[in-house]
Amino acid sequence: MGVIPLPPDELLTTTRSVRKRLDLSRPVPLELVRECLQVALQAPSASNMQNWHWIVVTDPDLRAAIGDVYRRAVELYLASEWSAAKQFADDPIRAEIQQRVGQSVAYLGEHMGRVPVLMIPCLKLRSAELPPGNQASDWGSLLPAAWS
Repeated sequence: MGVIPLPPDELLTTTRSVRKRLDLSRPVPLELVRECLQVALQAPSASNMQNWHWIVVTDPDLRAAIGDVYRRAVELYLASEWSAAKQFADDPIRAEIQQRVGQSVAYLGEHMGRVPVLMIPCLKLRSAELPPGNQASDWGSLLPAAWS
């Protein structure tokens, strides 16, 4: 697939989730994973501290085990009142869209363990628990890198 030249505004306003269109059978070269991580490292972080690291999982058994944990979390989410599929039930147009979002989330929950490579962003913490009061900085530093 070639590169489509899009201005930043168009790129950011036309990007959509592609959970159901993942190619689960095509291998992902580690060089591409490294390139993705290099892009992520350029993301802004609080005080340029980059207090995070990445775990790259290629082992099929580990991916399946992580996928099982993810699937269980998705099941809890979909059963919750906050599930995307349960939002805007009083608006027929938005309810239909939200149902599709919920189906897409369920699909990814069932297939996460088959994704060829998992890149898991992790916060570096000084203790086993997130520190109170400054989580916005920690998560705000990690999420732009994960987005990239």
